[in-house]
Amino acid sequence: MLVCRYWKDVAINSPELWATITVGPHDSLEKAHRRLTRSKSVPLDITINFSPRVENTSGITESIVHAMDLIRPALWRARSFRLSVPSRPQAHAALLRCREDAPLLESLSIRIFHSMQEDHYSSPCLPLFNGRTPRLRSCSFTSFNFGWDKSVISGLRVLQLGGYWNGFSPSVDTLLDVLRGCPNLEEFAVRNMSDVDPESCVSLEQEFGATKVVRLPRLTKASFYYAGIMRTRMLLSQISFPALESLDFCYLDNLTPVLEHLRQQSLTSLPLRYLRIESSFFNEQKFVNLLRRLTSVETLELIDVEDVSCFSLKNLSAPPVAHPWILPKLERLNLDGCTALEWDSLRGLIESRLGGRSPTPPSSASRHAFASSVSSALTLSSASAPRSSIMSPPGRASTASASAHIHALTVARPSTPVPGPNRIASIDVTRCHQISKEMVQWLRMYVRDVRCEPAKGVWGEPVLP
Repeated sequence: MLVCRYWKDVAINSPELWATITVGPHDSLEKAHRRLTRSKSVPLDITINFSPRVENTSGITESIVHAMDLIRPALWRARSFRLSVPSRPQAHAALLRCREDAPLLESLSIRIFHSMQEDHYSSPCLPLFNGRTPRLRSCSFTSFNFGWDKSVISGLRVLQLGGYWNGFSPSVDTLLDVLRGCPNLEEFAVRNMSDVDPESCVSLEQEFGATKVVRLPRLTKASFYYAGIMRTRMLLSQISFPALESLDFCYLDNLTPVLEHLRQQSLTSLPLRYLRIESSFFNEQKFVNLLRRLTSVETLELIDVEDVSCFSLKNLSAPPVAHPWILPKLERLNLDGCTALEWDSLRGLIESRLGGRSPTPPSSASRHAFASSVSSALTLSSASAPRSSIMSPPGRASTASASAHIHALTVARPSTPVPGPNRIASIDVTRCHQISKEMVQWLRMYVRDVRCEPAKGVWGEPVLP
């Protein structure tokens, strides 16, 4: 706009350039008002962000109310609405002004930073946007109590829930009802929730036998971060996700029962490409049994997992004869904080996947062709044997000739090369104190991207963040 008045006119008369409205400690109401005016009638992306780390917190509530009063007449053309405030009273003061219809709203995010000790503000201020959000496809709620009203989040593609503690944490039945109302869900995440009562889970397991499994055929990404191992286990036992490609487990204690549910799902369909496990433990044999079923995994992240030892890495190396490779498409391996693994096992894993091709046992068709060739060799040897050999001791010469033919066919039999596992392209050994500087140098010779701590890196070489 400072180039010349012609360019300034073009910028002012292009409403799409002013469709992002932000109000916060560093974005004034005057700037938001100017953008609202210049955006005319195009869809808006509205963000109200007041972090609790602001130095002057005395006038935050008043600023939030003024911002909502300014934006309220334009909420009907909001395409996305994000509200981040320190406390529940401030969130309710803002949401009480969201009473008009939002026919263009596609993404809704409400985040409350501090929600503890505010139970008297637990009653939800519903319905939001007069209950009319026909295009709403993405919802992210953090510590916002909406009464688990299915009408608010029905028909979603993305659902993220977090920050629900004690009496406000949802039960397994509640979450299953929510998921039933979102049959086209593509992304689901639960984060920071108090776990459910184990005694109630025992009674639920008996009731689940007669209930139908919740089918989510389009779910491609799921994340469970400190969501309670009982809740996670019960949810995965009652959900079918045949298209899941990305899965996160963080701070869930014993994951062994969850791994068993995943293995059962893999018997039908589980096209995982990304698997992350952080700060959890499991039975290593059951983990390897699951990995045998996950043939499409490209990224495996095991962070602060003490159960990763030489047993797991040896199984990821060259398999025994007549056994398929485990994780043949693996390209990125993250072992951040795994201090129990041994260097020899890690080196064997890298070396075994350098070739890109590996001999495999002959297929049934090749075995049949080889048997036919052996049979032909026996027939030809019998037919071409001289009469003297026929008059010799029974079958001695013909057997010797046939053996020579079979040996020649065995030696000359072409072995059909089949593509083996992918080469490891990226590895992270940060906080693996048993990996020395010389070991990191060796890894850099065979792996394109090696990430480690600065103290363990190569001299003078910058380490990737």
